[in-house]
Amino acid sequence: MFASATPFVTIGLLILSNVFMTFAWYGHLKFESKPLYLVIMVSWGIAFFEYWAQVPANRIGYGYFNAAQLKTIQEIITLSVFVIFSVLYLGEPIHWKQIVGFGFIALGAFFIFTK
Repeated sequence: MFASATPFVTIGLLILSNVFMTFAWYGHLKFESKPLYLVIMVSWGIAFFEYWAQVPANRIGYGYFNAAQLKTIQEIITLSVFVIFSVLYLGEPIHWKQIVGFGFIALGAFFIFTK
């Protein structure tokens, strides 16, 4: 793989992974009447596909990024995907306090990536 493509492939796979993860962990909240064992089984099935993107993303990205940078990228993507998911899928409004909190997390990410 071309080194210049590594960050794009890594980030793309992490986004895909986090979409699956978010649906696996939170998608069942709209189905409160379904039995817990059923939503656990469905969540495991969805999470299976998360791993098919997450593991290669880390394998491909490691070396171009260090482990702390990979984890930081993953967390920022997780929060971004979650905000979109909670607003569009769960219909929950985003509050200014959440934006401020996410901003502080992004500030922490800045320090992870500066030398």
